[in-house]
Amino acid sequence: MLFCPTQEKKAERKKRRMIRNNFIKAVFPEKRDPHYPEDLKPDRVKQVRAYHESVDGYAVTPLCRLPELASSLGLKNLYVKDESFRFGLNAFKSLGATWALAQILGERLEQPVSHLEFSFFKQPAVREKIRDLVFVTATDGNHGRGLAWAAGQLGCRSVIFMPAGTASIRMENIEKEGARVCVTDMNYDDTVRRAADAARDNGWILVQDTAWKGYEQIPAWIVQGYATMAGESLEQIRKNEFDLPTHLFVQAGVGSMAAAVVGYFANQLNQDCPLFFVMESDQADCMYQSALADDGRPRAVGGQLNTIMAGLACGEANPFAWEILRDFSTGFISCSDGVAVQGMQLLAKPGTCDKPIVSGESGALGPGLVHCLMTDPKFSDLKEKMKLNRESSVLCFSTEGDTDPANYQKIIHGPKT
Repeated sequence: MLFCPTQEKKAERKKRRMIRNNFIKAVFPEKRDPHYPEDLKPDRVKQVRAYHESVDGYAVTPLCRLPELASSLGLKNLYVKDESFRFGLNAFKSLGATWALAQILGERLEQPVSHLEFSFFKQPAVREKIRDLVFVTATDGNHGRGLAWAAGQLGCRSVIFMPAGTASIRMENIEKEGARVCVTDMNYDDTVRRAADAARDNGWILVQDTAWKGYEQIPAWIVQGYATMAGESLEQIRKNEFDLPTHLFVQAGVGSMAAAVVGYFANQLNQDCPLFFVMESDQADCMYQSALADDGRPRAVGGQLNTIMAGLACGEANPFAWEILRDFSTGFISCSDGVAVQGMQLLAKPGTCDKPIVSGESGALGPGLVHCLMTDPKFSDLKEKMKLNRESSVLCFSTEGDTDPANYQKIIHGPKT
């Protein structure tokens, strides 16, 4: 029997699924029949990991188990994947850029990427064929730095567009990788369009971590690249005989990294996969707004997207990523900057026995949110809704270190007097 609720009942149902408060808004959309992403199937991800392992400087980043902090929060386990060590770049984004460039160049050189190693691109004859290529992207910081570094490793040039309000240190770090940086007077999403126009006008190659109609393949490769991080974390959990996570918190800007993590765990664990929660800044919560609309389609958020979480200041979702997150996520959570600040401070001083983690504004949102949920009585209903308790094993991803060191020090130690 087909049941069609009235608009009044729909509104009542939506209200029940949404919990609001001063710092956090959460929505729990109705579950859909999931479509397991082919690009994140185990055999595909294995190819990506093999290529990353061939790149100079590759090393598995730490997975930190924080038992003292977990106990104080009322959890069984808290795991944090620390991406500040990735390729010496202080963030995970190079995983997407390196794999995307390998795919792009493999196609151009008619080489099967499934068996390609980074050493192939170091050959003088290959370098001669690719040295005039220019790669371009838009970034809030980490993706652009990752692309600039990856292009430089291949002997190629890069041009990086950055939005208004970009921290000067993030621009300088990208320039140190040999890129030309152009700061616009626009927000992130409009800067993406500017980068796409520049690529078209100059014959450059756009390597963007979000997709739109007619531009899907390269963003899909970037999502695949991020899956290496997810694969490492699950491998570390199993190798150390830790409990599998019951809850996985992942932050989202355009959603590419979140989709890689969620899609990987869903494919690997199937019915044993954890509850997935997608977090965003409340100033750029396009995923939350899309879930709130409850019609399966992505929504955009406009304006200047003012948040300290620069890596999450994206108002338009990657459609490919949105489909994965829509199908598998239990809840979507919109958070104020204060939640990220709590996470940064918490990881900097987690307890006498736990190892401190340097986590930046976009990296610390997960632990900050978990801390709010588990310690503040006004979040008790939300905590219960999310089934967080003393039997919970929580996995978070600290996707960046102190990419803005001055702001990090100010948040952790207070302003200099």
